[in-house]
Amino acid sequence: MGKDCGNHGEDNVRQACRRLLAFLFFLALVVGFIALIVYLVLRPTHPRFFLQDASLQQLDALTANSSANAGILSTTLQVTIASRNPNDRVGVYYDRLDVYASYKYQQITLAYALPPVYQGHGDVEVWSPVLSGPGVPFAPYLADSLAKDVQAGTLVLQVKIDGRVRWKVGSWISGHYHIFVTCQAYLGGVGGNGAPGASGLRFQGATYCRVEV
Repeated sequence: MGKDCGNHGEDNVRQACRRLLAFLFFLALVVGFIALIVYLVLRPTHPRFFLQDASLQQLDALTANSSANAGILSTTLQVTIASRNPNDRVGVYYDRLDVYASYKYQQITLAYALPPVYQGHGDVEVWSPVLSGPGVPFAPYLADSLAKDVQAGTLVLQVKIDGRVRWKVGSWISGHYHIFVTCQAYLGGVGGNGAPGASGLRFQGATYCRVEV
């Protein structure tokens, strides 16, 4: 009889183990299904950015005395940038957006910090910061290239945004994601008129920006 009781106890343990394993398997299936649904729902489309205007107010280059020394560039550029959230169910928190201008991959203005903002479904945000870079050291070969572009009346600057965003679905808010935006500013007109770049070069038209998240 004692042996039967022992076998009965072992059977109970086996059944409890089977139930536990079945529950854990079911729980894993439920968690996997929920994760799949969350992924499909929360997979956001990148915000769309557009460069609507760029007004070059100053572009003064002081050439170095020798090729070994960097020149000095002073730039003032006002830009108008628009962003649209194309998602139907996902909002965007722009927690940090730093805007600056560059020429041939060299930054030529200080970074301008845009105010944090929440962008709802289908909403559009527009910013018009003034980007300035007084007395920025400039590589001699870039100074030569810049002078040729201005003289030819064709100048391409890059307006870049470096920041952090979060996604919002209902009451759920994601962690931070890095966002990097590059916009091409095409400036053209009559160059070499005594006011390098600031006079005679005009914005040629709105452009789409490349967005990386």
